[in-house]
Amino acid sequence: MEIIILSGGLGTRLQKVVSSLPKPMAPVNGKPFLWYLLNYIGKFNISKIIFSIGYKSEIIRNFFGRAFNGIPLVYSVENEPLGTGGAIKKALARAEKESVLVQNGDTFFCIDYNRLFTCQQDSGLDAVIALKCMPEGSRYGAVLAGNSGLAEAFIEKGTAGSYINGGIYCLKKSALDAYGPEKFSIEKDYFPVQAENKKIGVSIFSGYFIDIGIPADYSRAQNEYQLLEQANL
Repeated sequence: MEIIILSGGLGTRLQKVVSSLPKPMAPVNGKPFLWYLLNYIGKFNISKIIFSIGYKSEIIRNFFGRAFNGIPLVYSVENEPLGTGGAIKKALARAEKESVLVQNGDTFFCIDYNRLFTCQQDSGLDAVIALKCMPEGSRYGAVLAGNSGLAEAFIEKGTAGSYINGGIYCLKKSALDAYGPEKFSIEKDYFPVQAENKKIGVSIFSGYFIDIGIPADYSRAQNEYQLLEQANL
């Protein structure tokens, strides 16, 4: 399996507390958040990690180099912001397989990557999204999913008990390559339209989840770093 890690955003909301680093490199108990993420990903059958980088990209490239725990690392560089969809589309040029995993670099979600990958392959859908049920989901956009295993709709803000997009997907490369725009959001532009066409599946996971995109949750990560470390045992 190959995985793209989106690590190129400006991290505007987090710059108040981490101003000199790309958001995924924000330190948690003295180690970059990405370090925990790569350690966890390495537990699965990953043959290549493709970093999508932009803002202060040299920091990520210099820290991780060309391999991590024996897994080859390659880099796709955004010279200008392309949105999450454009960044993925550009990074897919470095992928060799038709089905490719995608992971937000500021999100840690304990899922079975093998299961997500198999789910997309078996379904033949354009994408399958890992969902998480959140007791308090108002910060996140919600995904409405029925018993069919398909995403039915995407709404801007969730409510208590909503299923949220967990920031991990398995995509069909050819489907995204055929999508027209160069700059677009995978979450706001691509997924909702493809869901209407019944081409987006969902898979629900219950594992530990944290997104360090805002100062409050970055602070929570500092207090919960032991949970990140336990996930890597």
